[in-house]
Amino acid sequence: MRGVRYLIDENGQKTAVLIDLKKHGEVWEDFYDRAVAEARKKEPRESIAAVRKRIAKGSGRSN
Repeated sequence: MRGVRYLIDENGQKTAVLIDLKKHGEVWEDFYDRAVAEARKKEPRESIAAVRKRIAKGSGRSN
């Protein structure tokens, strides 16, 4: 695939990838968004009702 290069270790295993962002920027954005979502998976959540209530009060985020 043009615009994609792999870093290969001494055992012939692919260990990293170099992506031409001019050619594949959207693919990188999708990958990055998925990685961020996975990293945040266990973070505390706030219901939409709680967010609306907080916004209506005009206050900042509660801890």
